[in-house]
Amino acid sequence: MQFLKVDEAVLHYQAIGGPENGPVLVFANALGTDFRIWRDVIVRLVGKFTILTYDKRGHGLSETGEGPVTIARHAEDLAAIMDHVGLGSAVICGLSVGGLIAQQLYIDRRDLVSALILCDTAAKLGNAESWNQRIATVEANGIAGLSASVMPNWFTAAFRAGRSEELAGYRAMLERQSPTGYMATCAAIRDADLREKARQIGVPAICIVGDEDGSTPVETVAGLAKSIPGSRFEIISGAGHLPCVETPERLADIILVFIGGLENRVTLN
Repeated sequence: MQFLKVDEAVLHYQAIGGPENGPVLVFANALGTDFRIWRDVIVRLVGKFTILTYDKRGHGLSETGEGPVTIARHAEDLAAIMDHVGLGSAVICGLSVGGLIAQQLYIDRRDLVSALILCDTAAKLGNAESWNQRIATVEANGIAGLSASVMPNWFTAAFRAGRSEELAGYRAMLERQSPTGYMATCAAIRDADLREKARQIGVPAICIVGDEDGSTPVETVAGLAKSIPGSRFEIISGAGHLPCVETPERLADIILVFIGGLENRVTLN
């Protein structure tokens, strides 16, 4: 396992080597998850890219640290890990809050972002009332107090009915996150509004959404795609909020086609 101290918090990451001078792909995960959600996508991409994935501050094996947690701070953490590993410019694939982090990284460190893959996300997620209510629920009852309502947003009815063992595992992943870290990132999402900045994104981008996403519905992600100049938009059939879990083959195929198009564009230029 690989760890890096950023400010006063130790962060957990994994770097997987790829072809020399080949593309670099970075994964940023969703609220209440750790980087294991990308496993079934990564196994389909290993050897084709240099890959970095990590547990954001307050999630998985990463500490929360002291002081307020913001999307900008999450982006600073990712930049610190990328600088430490020496990756340079990369394709950033962010899911849900990971998509906000990816957008913020572009705003703050354009030298680290060659393209964006924005999964089941937006430039503004939810409203203050809903996030304050979620924080209050966790304060009162722990993360287990909301996990029953989160699962239908994360996963389709077919997944919940037919893949009960996996459902139990992902529910356990959610409930075992740090309540402090979870609430801190809820507050970060509540306070983030990147809608104006999204219109200024100048790298190739693709926005992807599961057709049964209960957290960021199709129309929400479509709105993000429309706001980013020249971006592509893909809907994955039979997926909820975590297509990396439900339909990893399809998501990996989309990533391969998208990055392949970038390489062709560079060659033609």
